[in-house]
Amino acid sequence: MRNTKNLFFAFALCANAAISVAQSLDSLDIKIGQMILIGVPGTTVDKLTLNEIRDGKAGSIIFFEKNIPAKDSYAQFKKLAWTYQSVAPIPIFISIDQEGGRVNRLKEKYGFPRSITAAAMSASIDSVRYYGQTTAATLAGLGINVNFAPVVDVAINPTNPVIVKPERSFSSNEDSVSMYAREFIKAHRQVKVITVLKHFPGHGSSKDDTHLGIADVTKTWQEKELTPYRSLIDSGYVDAIMTAHIVNKNLDNKGLPGTLSRRMIDSLLRKQLHFDGVVFSDDMQMHAITKHFGLEEAIRLAVNAGVDILTFSNNIEGSEARTVERVHTIIKGFVKDGTIPKERIDESYKRIMKLKARLGQSEAEYYKNELLESEQRVRLLQDSLRALNKQLRKPVPQTKPTDGEDVKKKRKKKN
Repeated sequence: MRNTKNLFFAFALCANAAISVAQSLDSLDIKIGQMILIGVPGTTVDKLTLNEIRDGKAGSIIFFEKNIPAKDSYAQFKKLAWTYQSVAPIPIFISIDQEGGRVNRLKEKYGFPRSITAAAMSASIDSVRYYGQTTAATLAGLGINVNFAPVVDVAINPTNPVIVKPERSFSSNEDSVSMYAREFIKAHRQVKVITVLKHFPGHGSSKDDTHLGIADVTKTWQEKELTPYRSLIDSGYVDAIMTAHIVNKNLDNKGLPGTLSRRMIDSLLRKQLHFDGVVFSDDMQMHAITKHFGLEEAIRLAVNAGVDILTFSNNIEGSEARTVERVHTIIKGFVKDGTIPKERIDESYKRIMKLKARLGQSEAEYYKNELLESEQRVRLLQDSLRALNKQLRKPVPQTKPTDGEDVKKKRKKKN
């Protein structure tokens, strides 16, 4: 009887804990958390970030060179990435900008393989394949599952300071950009690393850098800048797309930057180009956004425009740091008062979960069930508790001792 009671109390303790967790689970909180990508500080595990991931408040993180330990870089960086991943209730996107050349976080000085620019890669298909495979294998080995590459901007303006001059574009020919990008994507897909095309709807004709302020391409942008997107979407080679903060009044007569423009994201990308995958914002802390829009306004416009994952790198000089809690609270407040329809959150959540399923089908299914079936599991636990409690309340039947037991008792009395 004592063992039965102990079993009951142990079961009750576990069941009550499970019920408490399930009842405290707010599906809206989880869904909003999946829409937030945050930069992490330092080369060691940040406790705040770890807790935010554990609580489901941040569904993605991004690494920069500042996160790479100077010594034993590969092993320590891998440990850092996997520590964050290990606590996540839903697998997180662990991302990096590893284009090669200037935009290269995993440098040779840390012991990582050599990388070259997109322009240099485009010397041949074999070169794109080789460096694409080398990059993808390195990322996969570190536990990084999202590469913000390739750049599919067409090199239209030779003096472009942010795309063309740093040789981040494959070519000035849109068909060549499509071809090279496809090979780069194939290499990543072989090791299940997600690629993100950037910067939609085209940054190759700009005269300015959106890190520093507004870049208006109204007079310089060309229709052929959409060709790589159209070609790769139609052929099934797009995992996700990153928006640009460029202004193009021919595409949005209100003059909103691409990241905040419903006409560019929903009308052009979703409806005309038929892309229904995940859309990442470029960094919401770049000055093209922060100097012209408040945090709340930028978030409202981006989400309602159709952005699925908002990027806050906390890596832009001169920009105020953004916390997960602050961003999460703003989005939830907008949903509660109807400024952002709940349906928009649901749309993004479904797209994100569909993409995350590619990280491992069994894991994705498990975490999906954790969210969608939590109430059912609570009911089952409660039913089991009631049944067990009812069983324990029944009187214990008194059994008559056997002849052998009776003889033993008589012997004990004589002694």
